[in-house]
Parts: sequence; structure tokens; C-alpha cells
Amino acid sequence: MPRYSIAAAAVTTDEFEGWFDKGVTDGLPVVPPTRARVERMLAASRRRPDELLGEMPPNYGRLTVEKVAINAVMAGCRPDYLPIVIAAAECACDPAFNLHGVASSTHFSAPLIIVNGPIRARVGINSGVGVFGPGWRANATIGRALRLLMINIGGARPGQTSMSTFGHPGRYTYCVGENEEASPWPPYHVDRGLAAATSAVTLFAGEAPHGISDHASRTARALAGSLGWSMVGLWNSKHFPLYSHTLLVVGPEHARTFADDGWTKADLARHLHETIRRPYRELLPDEGHGEGTNLRYGASPPALDALVPKFPSPDEIHVIVAGGTAGRFSVAIPGWLGTKNGSSPVTRPIEFD
Repeated sequence: MPRYSIAAAAVTTDEFEGWFDKGVTDGLPVVPPTRARVERMLAASRRRPDELLGEMPPNYGRLTVEKVAINAVMAGCRPDYLPIVIAAAECACDPAFNLHGVASSTHFSAPLIIVNGPIRARVGINSGVGVFGPGWRANATIGRALRLLMINIGGARPGQTSMSTFGHPGRYTYCVGENEEASPWPPYHVDRGLAAATSAVTLFAGEAPHGISDHASRTARALAGSLGWSMVGLWNSKHFPLYSHTLLVVGPEHARTFADDGWTKADLARHLHETIRRPYRELLPDEGHGEGTNLRYGASPPALDALVPKFPSPDEIHVIVAGGTAGRFSVAIPGWLGTKNGSSPVTRPIEFD
């Protein structure tokens, strides 16, 4: 992070312009991190300001509680958001998340913050209508704070170390809550091994949301087929199996259809893995058109009529419920590469008073 005093803003004709000159913004104006503002932010956590939380890729800058607080101020966070930002930043520094790859790849992905537990209501995180859209300070500024940390501590600067061919709007801010109140299933952080009463953050390296509309299916099997075959085009239509984890954000109306037929999230993931398959012969390169496929079978390809799954395993399909209660829509978010060399979702409990 560029060295500067947080005691006073830069002396310029406009107090906001100096921060652009310092190169510490995401392209939007930031709130000047004065000493008073940073101290108010730090008061929301019992953790020491100099506590080292990790080293943030790709440049492995030293991430402290105070640096998180500075960037949270700059993003426009309220002090009570700080514990969430700290947890998300710790997830980002976990080697399993592989922020180095996510931040420097030519791929589209961005860290998506998923918040579960009582803290959602406590700080006003949107889990319902327009969950991926604007209008909610908590979602907007918490996601933005992580991006500013990636820029200012991790050094992920577009066109320099961050080389995404296109990027996506989630690289400004990407934060949602799970709509636990509208879900017929246990919340996602319970699937990840935490108690329902615990507040938690999960970081998922994801592309932009791919919307799926189905207003016709009225059974779990029909709806699962509709969602699954709509996801065949993730990465590309011949990319079998996917290299990555996939997040399926099921809208509350769709979730109710599954639950009414007795389906659990595990049932849905298993059905998608077992049924969304294509014969190997359909995935072979078109004659005269190069390789055209992402199959990785080396010297031992399957038989021509063998069915190849779109999803590598049920465990790599993650299901949450979010969005408004009106509208039969869901969203698919493909991830960045897979568990061997890519990014795995990371979950941490949120420490707050």
C-alpha cells in the first residue's frame, strides 16, 4: 500500500482528487481516512490494530487490522461492518482461496463475499430483492473494502498485476447475504460445518451472475433439469467437466418447488452431477476446427458413447438461497479453475462483540 499519513488528507484544490493522484482508489472517489475516522472504525473490533492477519497476494503485502480499517473507511463502511471485512480479508489470504491466481489471471472472476448468520440483520445486509444490485450500503461498501484491500495491500492493479481480459462489475463490489428466512433448507454456513447461530463469511471466486428464468417447471425434477441444462454453457458448451466449483443461487420460489417435493440441497447437487452429461463423441473437436474442447483425458479418453458430466462432483456444486420472494428465477456463478490448482471456497466465522 502506498505510504501516506492518515492524519490528514492531501492538500489539493479538492480533498477527493488527491486520493486519485495517490493511486489508492478503485476508480471511484474514496472517503478520506482521517485519524478520527480510522479510530472510530477500529473501535468496532477488540483486535489490536497491529495484529497481522496475513499476507495478501499477489504482492503479499502485510495485512493488519489497521490497514483493513483504513480501507474500510475509504470504501464508506460503517464501523459495525469491520468484523465482516476482516473475516473476508482473512479468507482472501488463505492459500486454499488462491487469491494470487484469482487476482492476476486473465479470467473474469472476482471474490464474492457470502454472509450468513445473525449479523446480516444486525448491519443491514441485503439478502432479498435485488441482492446483486445497488441500493444497500452494507453490501456495496463491504465488497468494495475487500477490493480496495486487494489494490492497496495486495497490489492487484488493473493492467499491471491484475490482467483479467474483461473483468466484471463484481470487481467493484461483490457481496450478498443468504436469504435464510426465505430458504426451506439449512443455511450455507451450516453445510460448511458451522452452527446456524454463528455469523460467517464465505469467499467464492466467481464470474458475474448468469441468470436463469423458469416460470413453467412445477416439479423438482423438471426444475433441476431446466437449471442444469441452462448451466451447460458455463465456461463453454464443450467444457465437460468444468474445472471449477459452481455456485447455484436458487431463488426462493424455485427453492420452494424443490422443498415441496422433498429435495434437499444435496439431492439437487447429486441430480445435477448425475444427469447433466453429454456423450464424449459430442464433445470432440469439430472436424477442421482445431481442438474446440476442454476435455482432459490424455492418452485414455472415454468411449465415444460414455456420458461425461458437466460438473466434476456434487461436492463442487454449492447451493445457497437468495433474492426476492417473487419471481421464478435462479442464478449460476461459475468459479475460477478447480481444487487442484485453482480456487476453493473458504469459510470463516465472524468475530464481533
